[in-house]
Amino acid sequence: MDAEERLSLITRNAVEVITYDELKEKVSSGAQLKGYIGYEPSGLAHIGHLIWMFKVRDLVEAGVQFNVLEATWHAMINDKFGGNMELIRRAAALFREVMRSLDIPVDRINFVDAETMVSDKDYWALVLKVMKMTSLARMKRALTIMGRTMDEAELDSSKLVYPAMQVSDIIYMDLDIALGGLDQRKAHVLQREVAERMGRKKVIAIHTPILTGLEGGRRMDNAESDEQAAAFKMSKSKASSAIFLNDSPEQVRAKIRAAYCPPRQVELNPVIEIAKYILFSRPGFTLHVERPAKYGGPVDFTSYAELEKAYVEGRLHPLDLKEAVAEALNKVLEGPRKLFERPDIAELVAQLESKVTR
Repeated sequence: MDAEERLSLITRNAVEVITYDELKEKVSSGAQLKGYIGYEPSGLAHIGHLIWMFKVRDLVEAGVQFNVLEATWHAMINDKFGGNMELIRRAAALFREVMRSLDIPVDRINFVDAETMVSDKDYWALVLKVMKMTSLARMKRALTIMGRTMDEAELDSSKLVYPAMQVSDIIYMDLDIALGGLDQRKAHVLQREVAERMGRKKVIAIHTPILTGLEGGRRMDNAESDEQAAAFKMSKSKASSAIFLNDSPEQVRAKIRAAYCPPRQVELNPVIEIAKYILFSRPGFTLHVERPAKYGGPVDFTSYAELEKAYVEGRLHPLDLKEAVAEALNKVLEGPRKLFERPDIAELVAQLESKVTR
C-alpha cells in the first residue's frame, strides 16, 4: 500500500481532519504513526458504535499502531453504571468481544485500561499542568464531549477533570492521531492548543460522523449548539432512536420501517446514513434492492454515490430503501448476535441492561 492509498484509507468516511496537510506529511514520510480512540464502557453497543469500530479497522489496515483506551475512570466520573467500577470493567470486556465478533482485528490492537495510566503519578502531574493552562470557562465549555452541560459542573466539580484527563491521555500516550466522533472536537482542539504551549506533539484529529437517531433531527455539524445536536443523535438512552447490536432481525426491520426517511432527501436521513457510513464502509459491498417489476424490478448499487443519486432523483422509493438496508444490516449483525447467544454473555447483558444510566 503506497502513501496515497494509506491516506485514502485513513480518511475514508471522516467528516473532518485537523489537519489534513499534517496527516499527509506524516503519511508521506513513511513514519510509524500511533493512533487511538477512547470510549466509555457505559452500556450496550448500538450501530452508531460501528462507525468508529470500522474506522479503527481502516487505520489498522493502513499500518497505524492503534490503541483503544477503555476509559473506565472517565466512565466513573461520568456516572455510568452509577459509578460501579466492576460493571464498567465488565462492559469494557464485552465491547472487546463485540469488536471481535465484527471481525475487527483485535489481535493487532493495543487495549489500554485507564486504570493503568491513573496509577502513574506522572499522569496526574500532566493532568494538573493541562488544568493550569486552561481557564474554568474553557473547561466547562468542553463538558459536551461527555454528553454533559456546563451547568452540571456546578453540582459535581469532578466533571471538570474529565476534559483535562482526555487531553492528558493523548499527550501521555504520545499519539499522532486521535480518532473520535465529531462530538469530541473540543477536546482534540484543546489538546492541540495545550500541547503547542507545552512543546509536546499536537495530535491530528480524525472525526467520524455522528449517526442521526432513527427519529431524525440534527447532526453535530449543523445544530445550533452541541447540546441540541446531542439530543438528536443515536443514543442508548432513547431505545426508539437506536438499533442495538443484540436486537433481533424482526426488531431491526421494525425500527428501520418506522425510521425517518423523507423521499429524495439524504441530509439528516438516518436510513441513508446507515447505508453510507456502515454498509458501504465495507470493501466490495453491494446493496441489493428487491422490488416488483412494476416499480423498476430488482436493482443493485455497488457504491454509495450511485445509491444517493438514485434516491435524490426519486428512482428509489423510501420503503424499498428501508427494506434493503434492514436486510443488509441484519447480515452485518449476525456475528454479534451469535456472541449474545452465549449464556455467559447473555447473563452479562441482562445485568448491564438493568444498571444502565445516562
